[in-house]
Amino acid sequence: MPSRAPDRAGATRDRVPLLALLTASFVSRAGNAVTAIAVPLYVFSDTGSALATGIAGVCATAPVIIGGALGGALVDRVGYRASSIVADVASGVTVLALPILAATGRLHLGVLLVLVFLSGLLDTPGDIAKTVMLPEVAARAGTPLARAAGAQSAVQRSASMVGAAVAGILIGVLGAPGALYVNAATFAVSALVIAALVPRAEPEQSPAGDARVEVGYWRDFAEGLRWLWSTALLRAIVLLVMATNAIDAAGLTVLFPVYATDRLASASALGFMIACFAGGALTGAVLFAAVAHRASGRGLFVVFFVVAGVPPYVAMALDLPFAPLLVVLAVSGLAAGGINPMVSTALYGLVPEAMRARVFGAMSAGVSGAMPLGAFLGGAAVSAIGLTPTLVAAACLYAVATLTPLVGPHWRGLGAAVRAASPDAADQVGLQRAAT
Repeated sequence: MPSRAPDRAGATRDRVPLLALLTASFVSRAGNAVTAIAVPLYVFSDTGSALATGIAGVCATAPVIIGGALGGALVDRVGYRASSIVADVASGVTVLALPILAATGRLHLGVLLVLVFLSGLLDTPGDIAKTVMLPEVAARAGTPLARAAGAQSAVQRSASMVGAAVAGILIGVLGAPGALYVNAATFAVSALVIAALVPRAEPEQSPAGDARVEVGYWRDFAEGLRWLWSTALLRAIVLLVMATNAIDAAGLTVLFPVYATDRLASASALGFMIACFAGGALTGAVLFAAVAHRASGRGLFVVFFVVAGVPPYVAMALDLPFAPLLVVLAVSGLAAGGINPMVSTALYGLVPEAMRARVFGAMSAGVSGAMPLGAFLGGAAVSAIGLTPTLVAAACLYAVATLTPLVGPHWRGLGAAVRAASPDAADQVGLQRAAT
């Protein structure tokens, strides 16, 4: 299939950068899914402690806050493409150290926690860079931004599904440390794809201009935070996702691994649980990409969140058989698949292009702000009151948090922001490219 084709206006559409960006996102996310499963299982099997597993979750989630807060302004100054490549290479090195040290008997808990922290710290700016590159490569391809955002979310969801399923197999065959070699390789592939196939931004798009250098890094950083907090809709999104991410962090790093190990007696079952959720999420993201401009609004947003978060914890608390549990996870994933593209498309419509990396970074830090606390409290709760009461509490808290968008007039702008984002953003990039 040719990579370039004339559009109706006679301009050339270049699809290679968009496909390359989606490929890099897929590869790196699949590797991250392996790590997300292998690390907590390794800690729990090595220590037998839910609290230690929660502490490992803290070290995995705390860097997302730091990397998101500080990395966004750094990405704006260094450049999107360069930041993505450097972050992938650095993250790959830290992940590779985990299985090497395990093979030599030197992977003590403290060392593991430090390496997990460093990997997460470097990984977040790379994800931000890939996200803010999307409008430019979508415009090159002549693809509406809402559809491109849905495609990126679908790719990320499918990567999580594939990575989780592969992790279940690899852990069963090689053990948790051995599975981490795969993740290290995925970072290398992601860096190579971006370096070879995604071009540098046009001069007008470059985030590292002289004026910004004169302003200073910390002023850039503060400006992103101020812009985010002063926008009522974005502030509300941050607070909601912060609460649900705290519960999800407890689930992913503690509750799911402990449930798979203790109740299902199979570490590999965790991989299939996450794969079913991710498979449903992939389908949800694809459906969102097809109908985003027609069906987005706060009512649908609430339905997505409630169905995505509450049923899995209820199903585990009720000790459903494994097959029905997988069905519940798939249905919840279907709802979850529409959340990220809806939010990211709204951001493209609300945030000025020159500030996207800073605001996206500040938002990434904000929504991750309670994740370390959630992971720690999840481990502490399981140790103190048991798994089933903790699962019930998680379901109740999720239900309360996800109903909050029904209150407050600022949520009414969500659907309008999503519907307006794609044509406006694409047209803006296209006009800038035509002026060169």
